[in-house]
Amino acid sequence: MEIFKYMEKYDYEQLVFCQDKESGLKAIIAIHDTTLGPALGGTRMWQYASEEAAIEDALRLARGMTYKNAAAGLNLGGGKTVIIGDARKDKNEAMFRAFGRFIQGLNGRYITAEDVGTTVDDMDIIHEETDFVTGISPSFGSSGNPSPVTAFGVYRGMKAAAKEAFGTDSLEGKVIAIQGVGNVAYNLCKYLHAEGAQLIVTDIHKESVQRAVEEFGAKAVSPEDIYGVECDIYAPCALGATVNDETIKQLKAKVIAGAANNQLKEARHGDIIHEMGIVYAPDYVINAGGVINVADELYGYNRERALKKVEGIYDNIAKVIEISKRDGIPTYLAADRLAEERIERMKNSRSTFLKNGHHILSRR
Repeated sequence: MEIFKYMEKYDYEQLVFCQDKESGLKAIIAIHDTTLGPALGGTRMWQYASEEAAIEDALRLARGMTYKNAAAGLNLGGGKTVIIGDARKDKNEAMFRAFGRFIQGLNGRYITAEDVGTTVDDMDIIHEETDFVTGISPSFGSSGNPSPVTAFGVYRGMKAAAKEAFGTDSLEGKVIAIQGVGNVAYNLCKYLHAEGAQLIVTDIHKESVQRAVEEFGAKAVSPEDIYGVECDIYAPCALGATVNDETIKQLKAKVIAGAANNQLKEARHGDIIHEMGIVYAPDYVINAGGVINVADELYGYNRERALKKVEGIYDNIAKVIEISKRDGIPTYLAADRLAEERIERMKNSRSTFLKNGHHILSRR
């Protein structure tokens, strides 16, 4: 892998390799873009097939966070960390303390949070060495479990997508097929049920399905049948890549809006559903409630303020739809454009500021 060539292609700022022999720490911090502010992104612990695979994952995820944070309207850039190791047996206190010191050494350019393979407890250990960490225990004044807030954001984004498809953002009487009923989707069901939507649910865990049936009067179907049910909205809330060649042929929904990451198996699937007239709420815009919530910790966490910001996901989805129509492009590309235009505006304003400052100095 030609690292500098890859970094130059997507304009990454920094790649940091962190090693601590005693604790076994092998971490890679990727900082993609800090135009809007310090880079915020979680720490993932995973057993990678190779060091190259770990580097690629860190870089790819960091860039994704730049777009997610920019589209969410946060004054934050994108970054990510991967720690190479088995999260079930390789963790130790010294490892996360050492990692915290590396983060501290970046002096605020990068702020971390939990991700796959790391927990609130791990963030608390990192917090022993640095303040540049979010998602710590509520006892430290943090935001706690992000699932209900993420669900609220998905609910708001779904209403915006429904407005485009049906002319009204009311979900009363709408049939919504929810694929996966984990923590986020369960909380989403609460909002949808309260508004009078009819729910069809599936999950590989029978107890999750049963809970939705009992509490929300949902209809249960098998995992393979969820794609083809008669519904108004399809909400992918489990694994990624569920919008693919096989499922698109079965979909009867007019809207795709859910909490899952990487919902399109390939970019071309976004083109196909656009041509079919399906309104797609891009995943990293609609599911940004969690990152908006932890970002509020940087100002001293205030739940009311965080929820107000998450409520704005409605407007963010509306903006994406507007750009899609303005430029004649699918919404997944419009989401990228929304993020890129915001970053570009900031770069231009900085450039103008520096130029003006230079003229003042040159006149002295």
